[in-house]
Amino acid sequence: MSGARGNGGEPVVRTERVHKVYHLGKVEVEALRGVDLVIEDGEYVAIMGPSGSGKSTLMHIIGCLDSPTNGEYWLDGEPVSSLRGRRLARIRNRKVGFVFQNFNLLSRIDIVENTALPLRYLGGMRRGARRQRASAVLEKLGLGDRLRHRPDELSGGQRQRVAIARALVNDPSMLLADEPTGNLDSDTSKEIMKIFRELHSQGHTVVTVTHDPNVAAEASRIINITDGRVES
Repeated sequence: MSGARGNGGEPVVRTERVHKVYHLGKVEVEALRGVDLVIEDGEYVAIMGPSGSGKSTLMHIIGCLDSPTNGEYWLDGEPVSSLRGRRLARIRNRKVGFVFQNFNLLSRIDIVENTALPLRYLGGMRRGARRQRASAVLEKLGLGDRLRHRPDELSGGQRQRVAIARALVNDPSMLLADEPTGNLDSDTSKEIMKIFRELHSQGHTVVTVTHDPNVAAEASRIINITDGRVES
């Protein structure tokens, strides 16, 4: 799970004048209004903002789940602003590891298969090799004795560790966590935040999107967004 990828010194995230406009019938809603943002390789950043501030829209764009209406975005030095569909999905699968509040695990398969899903989507690796790599990541996250279990046989904290393992299995450029402790109790939340600290110390780029000041306080830098603009 080494975070040393060597991207030629480029920031992992760089946006210039990014706008995002949604059309709701005849109404235009400007969710982002000219966002300039740089996140360097190896940083631990928290993005904060109230409901409706644009933080979720910004997360979707930097995670390649959506594209800006206007402006430029480079992910790991690669221009992705104009990409759509499968081309954007391929970049997303290779460059971004997601950790969601609701875990987003498949209940019918064991946690090794859940963790290996990004490798399956990427292609080029046999099932046995995928399971071997997924098992190694799960073991490093303390789940070596649970490999044959399905998600519904695990606690909330264990399921979130599976989600983190799945996010890490492709050795992505960035780990992007959306309210990663939102469904966990306080003690389990502390355990999960400790994992993020350890991953950052190993060189991983970690970006958390949160409204929780305790989660944001773990980061080395906090980016505040209000009314679609990053506060300077």
